[in-house]
Amino acid sequence: MKSGTPSLGPLLHDAARLIRRRFEQHTADMGLSSAQWRLLIHVLKEERVTQARLAERLEIEPISVSRLVDRMEQSGWVAREADPQDRRVRHIVATQAALDIKESLYQSASEVYAEALAGIPADDRAKLLENLTTLINNLSDAVASGSKDAS
Repeated sequence: MKSGTPSLGPLLHDAARLIRRRFEQHTADMGLSSAQWRLLIHVLKEERVTQARLAERLEIEPISVSRLVDRMEQSGWVAREADPQDRRVRHIVATQAALDIKESLYQSASEVYAEALAGIPADDRAKLLENLTTLINNLSDAVASGSKDAS
């Protein structure tokens, strides 16, 4: 790689970090930390999700998810519900308070994404999203297979 040429890893990391920070600025008045709104987005999307699944999605340890859910439950954002088939399993569900801000969260995300993509022509935006999807699929397949070799 040529010196001074940006590389993929740092670019993706910086883009994701800045999107998260910008989203935090948009949602600061809701009283949710970055970790809390990320968890809440998954709960809202999946409707009923186990803590183990949240840990996997958020790429954090299950004990960290448990503590995060504890705080969010105390704040009224989520609740734990027993699984009807397995009493050992608890599902995390959104409370009415979380459902009430759902559209606001999605609106904030739309605004941040529009800000991030400003100045990029529509065709290039579509190609960027298509290429990122391909990148994710390539890496997901490699992770699933445990392969060290690039295709």
